[in-house]
Amino acid sequence: MSLIIFLVVVVLIVLYFVAIYNGLVTSRNSYKNAFAQIDVQLTRRHDLIPNLVETAKGYLAHERGTLEAVVQARNAAVNGLAGAKANPGDPAAMQQLAGSENALTQTLGHLFALQEAYPDLKANQTMMQLSEELTSTENRVAFARQAFNDSVLTYNNKREVFPASVVANSFGFVAAEPLKIEDPAVRDVPKVSFS
Repeated sequence: MSLIIFLVVVVLIVLYFVAIYNGLVTSRNSYKNAFAQIDVQLTRRHDLIPNLVETAKGYLAHERGTLEAVVQARNAAVNGLAGAKANPGDPAAMQQLAGSENALTQTLGHLFALQEAYPDLKANQTMMQLSEELTSTENRVAFARQAFNDSVLTYNNKREVFPASVVANSFGFVAAEPLKIEDPAVRDVPKVSFS
């Protein structure tokens, strides 16, 4: 009788650890799927930029440096995305992606600042449509990034709590890195003036 009780206890313990392992795998797959959504939106963003640059070229011929900077930043962002796609959640890949996307956002900011200075470009229907699509895509990227970061947080929490941490460390479940793309507009303090 005691042998049967012992075997039942062993089986229950094994099943418990299998459930923990399966939960970790499910959570890891969840954040990888969430990163796939970021990939879709960033690819859309990267695909819109050459059209934006081509439209602006005719109006900004003497602003060639800005246009070239946008193209270079876009290419760096595409490379950063490719590296992150190979290993979502990897700290180095996430930092490289975030850095390249931050640089792209800054150079696009310069392009849009120039757009404001050129009324003909600002009034161009294609430029307005591309700008609107890019803004919409930026919002989608933000939502996808939030979903990814939430999935990474859930996964990291699961792998760090006891007894799941024992299973995670035993089977090589490493911590995932969230994607932190800086938005300078969010960080700036609004200026209020009553004069």
